[in-house]
Amino acid sequence: MNHLLLLLPLLIPLYGAILCLFFWRYVRVQQLIGILAQACMLIASFVLLLEVNNKGIMSTQMGSWPAPFGITIVADVFSSLMVITSSITGMAIYLYSIKGLDKARQTFGYYPVLLILQMGVSGACLTGDLFNLFVWFEVLLICCFVLIALGGTKPQLEGAIKYVTINFLASGFLLTGIGVVYGIMGSLNMAELAVLVRTPVSHPALISMAGMFFLIAFGIKSAIFPLFFWLPASYHTPPIAISAFIAGMLTKVGMYALIRLFTLIFVTDQDLTIPLLTVLAGFTMVIGVFGAASQNDFRKILSFHIVSQIGYMLMGLALFTPLAIAGSIYFIIHNILVKTNLFLISGVVAHRNGTFALKKLGGVYLQHPFLSLLFFISAFSLAGIPPFSGFWGKFMLAKAGFEIDSFVIVITSLAVSLITIFSMTKIWNEVFWKKKPESDPLLDVMADSEQQASRMMHVPIVFLVVFILFIGIYAEPVVSMAHLAAEQLLNSELYINAVLKR
Repeated sequence: MNHLLLLLPLLIPLYGAILCLFFWRYVRVQQLIGILAQACMLIASFVLLLEVNNKGIMSTQMGSWPAPFGITIVADVFSSLMVITSSITGMAIYLYSIKGLDKARQTFGYYPVLLILQMGVSGACLTGDLFNLFVWFEVLLICCFVLIALGGTKPQLEGAIKYVTINFLASGFLLTGIGVVYGIMGSLNMAELAVLVRTPVSHPALISMAGMFFLIAFGIKSAIFPLFFWLPASYHTPPIAISAFIAGMLTKVGMYALIRLFTLIFVTDQDLTIPLLTVLAGFTMVIGVFGAASQNDFRKILSFHIVSQIGYMLMGLALFTPLAIAGSIYFIIHNILVKTNLFLISGVVAHRNGTFALKKLGGVYLQHPFLSLLFFISAFSLAGIPPFSGFWGKFMLAKAGFEIDSFVIVITSLAVSLITIFSMTKIWNEVFWKKKPESDPLLDVMADSEQQASRMMHVPIVFLVVFILFIGIYAEPVVSMAHLAAEQLLNSELYINAVLKR
C-alpha cells in the first residue's frame, strides 16, 4: 500500500494526461478529466503527507531492484509538503483556466501538457537519485516551453526562446555536475552519496567543485542572483493561467533541489558554501525588490518579486540551522500559494480592463471590492504583515539569523520587506484605489460583457486565499511540519536508513 501511495502523485497526472489525449477535440471532457485528476492528486498527496508525518520517511524501488541499483522513489515531510502544495495550486489553475484561458489554447493540448508538468514537479520532489532528478527537470523544461509558446504570439515566442535557451544552459551545468559526481563516487543514488561523501576516502575538493555545478544549474532554475535575468523577460509573456503556475511553482522546485542537495550531499565544505550562499541570498533579495519597485506593469512587478522572495528561501539554507531550514521550508510553501494567487488576481484585473499597465488601470476598489479584499490579503501575506503567512516565515528566518549573530543578512531581509510593502502599496494605489483613467468606450462594453466570466475566475482565488489564511492565522501545524522536515534534512541518517534499509 505504501508503494502505491508513493507512486500516485506520478501515476494520477500521467494517466489523466493520457486520457485527455483520447478526447483531443472535446475541451469540456478534458476540463472534467483535469479537475478529477487534480482532486485525486490533492487527496493522494494529503494522505501521503499524513503517512510520512506519522510514520517517517517512506521509500520504494522500481522493479524491486535494491537500492542503490534501482530507481528510488522516496518521500519525507519536505517532499510531501511540496507535492501537496503543487496539488493545491494545480487545482486552482485548472479552475481558473476554464474561464480565464481562451478556447484556442485550451484545444491545443493545454490540459494534458499541464498534467505532465505536474507529474514532473512530483517526480523532481520524490526522486531519490541525481540522474532522475535531471530527467524530471527536463520534463519540466519541455512542458514549460510548450505552455509559454502556446498561442504563438511574438512576445510568447520571444519569452519561450529566452526561457529555453537559459534553461538548456542550466541543464548542461546540471549534467556536468552529475557526471563529476558519478566519476568521483561511482553512484548517483542520493542516499548512497550521502554515505560516501562522509567517508575519509572521499574527495572533498572535487565534491565541492561538483557542488558548484549544481549551485549554478539550480541557481539558474531558481533565478538567484546573478542568474535571474531570464525570469522577468519570460514570465510575463504567456496567459496568466500558464504564468501563474510556472511562476508560483517552478522556481521553488529549483530551491527544493538546492536545499535537498546542500543538506544531504554537498556538506563537506561549508566554510566556502555558507558565506557564498549568504552573499547570494542578500543580493537576490535586494536586486529583486528594487527591480519590482521600478516596474509599472502588474505582471512584471510580480515577476521581479519572485526573484526577491527566492532570496529569503536561500537565506535559510545559508544560515544552516534547524530553525532557518524550517523557515525556508515554510516560506516556500507560503510563497507558492501567495505568488500563484497574485498572478491570478492580476489576470482577473486584466480580463476586465484589457491591460496590465498600472497607468491605464484604476478604480477596481469601487467596482470590485471583493477582488480588492482578496488582493489585500495576498499582498499583505507577501509583504510579511502579521498575522498573515509571510510574517511567520520571515520571523523564523530573522530569529534564526539573530541566534547565530548574522545581523547583516537579517537587516537586509527586513529592509527588503519594507520595500516589498512599497511595491504592493504601489499596485494598490494605481490599480485599486485611484480613479480609473478615461478609456475607449468600446473597451468598456467589452469589459462589461466579461463580468460573468470574471466572477467564475474568483473561485480559484478564493480557494487559494482559504489556504493562505489557514497557514497564516493557524500556522502551528505547518510550522510544526516545517520543523520536522528540517530535522529530517539535517539528520541525514534518517534518509539514508529509509532508502538503503539499514
